[in-house]
Amino acid sequence: MISAFVVEMRGISKGFPGTQAVDSVDLWLERGEVLGLIGANGAGKSTLVNILAGLLRPDTGTIEVDGDPVDFRSPRDAQSQGIAFVQQEIATFATLSVVDNMFMTNFPHSGPVIKRAEMRKRAEEMLVRLGCDFGVDDIIETLSTGDRQMVTIARALMSSPSVIILDEPTSSLSVGEKTRLFGVLNQLRDQGVSFIFISHFLSEVFSICDRIVVMRNGVVAGTDTTSSLTMEQAVEWMVGEGSSLTPVSRSRREPGEVALEVAGLTRAGVLSNINFTARKGEIVGIWGLMGSGRTELARALIGLDRIDSGSISIQDGMGLRSQKASKRKNLCGYVPEDRRQEGLFLPMSVQRNISMIGLKALTRLGLLVNKRESDLADKFIERLGIKVSHKGQKVGTLSGGNQQKVVLARWLAVGPPIYILDEPMRGLDIGAKAQIRALIAELADAGMAILVIDSELTELTLVADRYLVMRRGTIVGELDRNSDELSLMSLAAGAKEAFS
Repeated sequence: MISAFVVEMRGISKGFPGTQAVDSVDLWLERGEVLGLIGANGAGKSTLVNILAGLLRPDTGTIEVDGDPVDFRSPRDAQSQGIAFVQQEIATFATLSVVDNMFMTNFPHSGPVIKRAEMRKRAEEMLVRLGCDFGVDDIIETLSTGDRQMVTIARALMSSPSVIILDEPTSSLSVGEKTRLFGVLNQLRDQGVSFIFISHFLSEVFSICDRIVVMRNGVVAGTDTTSSLTMEQAVEWMVGEGSSLTPVSRSRREPGEVALEVAGLTRAGVLSNINFTARKGEIVGIWGLMGSGRTELARALIGLDRIDSGSISIQDGMGLRSQKASKRKNLCGYVPEDRRQEGLFLPMSVQRNISMIGLKALTRLGLLVNKRESDLADKFIERLGIKVSHKGQKVGTLSGGNQQKVVLARWLAVGPPIYILDEPMRGLDIGAKAQIRALIAELADAGMAILVIDSELTELTLVADRYLVMRRGTIVGELDRNSDELSLMSLAAGAKEAFS
């Protein structure tokens, strides 16, 4: 007799030094079901699905697939049982083509000969199915973050799995890409494919999932069908208290003198005649749809990407002066969109990641003073509430929210006058988002100029004093803090024109 459950996990526990990540968790998945798995960072979600995907082995507990006991010792074992995993952090080979990335773990072959024609045909069909507008021969490093995410999703679908784990699959996708992805999910669900859908966007969870499991502190805090559950109840289970979706508290003093002035900033084909200022004590939200040039602007400001013309002037204690790229890197604290690839040294400790930029101040006679570095790490681990078993823990093992705090701590340790935060809330839970918002407000109240880029309009409206709206590489309007989301979206999409 075939089991009613395609997957059943019973009594799953997994501990790491200093923490019990998962404690006696039961989870089941029905055929043709989309199961939402939600919870705060560090709640145990990732550990649980890593066990199901064969990346980790449980300390205790059992797993059954189609009613048969399994013992996954590797991801290949899980894949052989029809389980595919699309991880939150995009895993692609940057210098290889789309088609090679899609078949990286399963090249079709005849003896020693790879069937290239078959690969291309199947890859092209999948990209059409997902509504992708890039080609199978495109090199991964030339694609946007959202397109790279679509490649990882396409790769998972190539093996026709019966269970697909999606960990924050929409965090880098545009509205159109999300719509197409959800359409594919619904088609596959109708064909009997099951999904575990992990997301911090509750509206998405409630729109696509049949049932929701909420985890907190390594255990299941509650579960119910989506039709019977409210967002308020889900949030209560997640954090043990009401939602923190309220504007951050500010001293509301008037902004000070101009800290950053951008004039005529241009890069052919990317940015066009960008002009704006940011003042001390001000939080400026930069909003635009994907492809509008938000991240490209941030990278140009920090000096990571070249500019063809224009000037970037920064208040450096000696007045507002045009600064070269080499100087801007020290005057602007930059939190990149992809924190794992661009913001962290994953094999290194939390302590070393925090101290990395300010090492010079921690030396004596040219030698690093270990106690100074240790004290610095202790200070910011406590200040930001970074959850670690010890400061020597590898930063790559932390949850997404705690990794984001480490990136911020690194800049807080040196105190630049300007902060440029690109998607600082990406992949974070409700509690972690509230903490980051409070930190942004604290920095502004201390006189820093803050630029915040966020794809979630609601998040941006909770912190920004005013908004710069971008479209096709230029600023198309400026709106004040009282502007509603519809006005921002309309302007970004070209449905409405506004002038500062």
